[in-house]
Amino acid sequence: QVQLVESGGGLVQPGGSLRLSCAASGSILSINAMGWYRQAPGKERELVAVITSGGSTTYADSVKGRFTISRDNAKNTVYLHQDSLTPEDTAVYYCNANIRSRSSWSRDYWGRGTQVTVSS
Repeated sequence: QVQLVESGGGLVQPGGSLRLSCAASGSILSINAMGWYRQAPGKERELVAVITSGGSTTYADSVKGRFTISRDNAKNTVYLHQDSLTPEDTAVYYCNANIRSRSSWSRDYWGRGTQVTVSS
């Protein structure tokens, strides 16, 4: 069984920074793309950033220049470093990974989410 567990969310003032982490565990054979999505109250879930197994990255326009996605393949972990946070970044942030495991061909897995609240 594969699990994704996020950590690092919390309450931060506008202009502040956070680092989110997401660790994958279980009977993993390989991990393809890993990414972060977010869902604000009353809105649909949206892509924030994605990183491929080779390290190529894609960002939503709203976070370019402020957020940085990275991964540690040895730890099966993806990170999202968030700078210059604004109240519009307030949302539940979800980790996503495309994983091939001993029990399944490659498929997408989701974490349960971590709350990020930007407020003074």
